Amino acid sequence: MFKIDDYIMYGMTGVCKVLDITNEKITNGVQKEYYVLSPLYSNNTIIKIPVDNKKVPMRKILSEVTVASLINDIPNMDTSWIDNEKMRSEQFKVMLRSGKCEELLKLIRSIYCNKEHIKSLGKKSHQADDNMMKEAERLLNEEFATVLNISPDEVTSYISSHIPQ
Repeated sequence: MFKIDDYIMYGMTGVCKVLDITNEKITNGVQKEYYVLSPLYSNNTIIKIPVDNKKVPMRKILSEVTVASLINDIPNMDTSWIDNEKMRSEQFKVMLRSGKCEELLKLIRSIYCNKEHIKSLGKKSHQADDNMMKEAERLLNEEFATVLNISPDEVTSYISSHIPQ
C-alpha cells in the first residue's frame, strides 16, 4: 500500500503523487478505500483509483540506485526486432503497458537501432514505431526525471553522458 506523498507510476498516465487516501461510500453503503493521485506532468488533473485496483498497474517509482543500474545495463540490452508489423506492434504494446523501465528501455533501443539501420538504407521508419517510441520515452523520462530531480527534457542527455563507453 502506498502512503500520502509517495510518488508512483500509474499505468500509461506516468508519475503521480499520492495526495490522499480516502474512504468513500459506494453502492449499498459499502465503504471503499481510494488513492487520490495527481499526475506530476499533467496540470489540473486528479485521479481517484481504488486501493485494490488490479486493472491499471501501479508501483512505486524506482530508486536512484536502480536508475543508475538500468542506465549501466543499456549497452547489454536485447534489441530484437520483429519484422511482421502487426506482431511487432502487439509486442511493443505489451512492453509499453507493462510500465517496467527495463521493457521501456528495450523498446526504445530496439526502435532506435532499427531506425538507424533503415536510415542507412535510405528508407523511413514506420509512424507506428515512432509513436510507440515517443510514448515509451515520455514514461521513462518522467520517471527518471522525478528520481534524478531533473526535468524530463534533460533525461536523454543525462543517460547519454552516463552510459558506459
